Amino acid sequence: MTALINDGSILVCVKPAGIMSQKAEGNGPSVQDSYPDTELFTVHRLDRETGGVMVFAENSACAAALSEQIRQNKFEKRYFAVLKGKPEAEEGILEDLLFRDKQKNKTFVVKRERRGVRKASLEYRTLGCAEGLTLTEIKLHTGRTHQIRVQFSSRGLPLYGDGRYGGGAGELALFAYYLSFYHPITGEKMRFMHLPDTDKYPWNQFREILTEFNTEDSL
Repeated sequence: MTALINDGSILVCVKPAGIMSQKAEGNGPSVQDSYPDTELFTVHRLDRETGGVMVFAENSACAAALSEQIRQNKFEKRYFAVLKGKPEAEEGILEDLLFRDKQKNKTFVVKRERRGVRKASLEYRTLGCAEGLTLTEIKLHTGRTHQIRVQFSSRGLPLYGDGRYGGGAGELALFAYYLSFYHPITGEKMRFMHLPDTDKYPWNQFREILTEFNTEDSL
């Protein structure tokens, strides 16, 4: 597992797909297993099937500081996703009401607010199309479970490899490529970027776009 920074206060690493963000999520390997000598405090999560950049606190004070940044919307996450199909609009904002069924481990778009329903919002733009697939960049406004997956799937645009939400077989094509926040000790603005593996399908269909991507032009 690639560590981008590990300074005794925070650990920023690239979580591979198939690895759990934290041990409590179930059986199987977790990020903690790769750092057995370091106590890690989880402040945000990625689905087991989702790879990408994550930050962990290495003590409770830093965990509290990072969690407060999340509450104050000072914590920014951006993703790349490959959709099956093409959105009608090249860019836009998706807003939905989501209900999380914990027993089924699945999230649903619903029409009315009720107990357990939460608002969800994201913005996206398309970066390229190939073989009936569309590479999109996504910025989350809210952080609901399976949010990106279910919001696009409900519009007939499931993510490639997302068998849970209609995307078929294969590795889920969702990757948290960018993360920014303020260092909980120094206050320095921290920015981290990492690309998905462009040797793997379907990312290899967009290798040139991804390798030339500039965060200055991002959402």
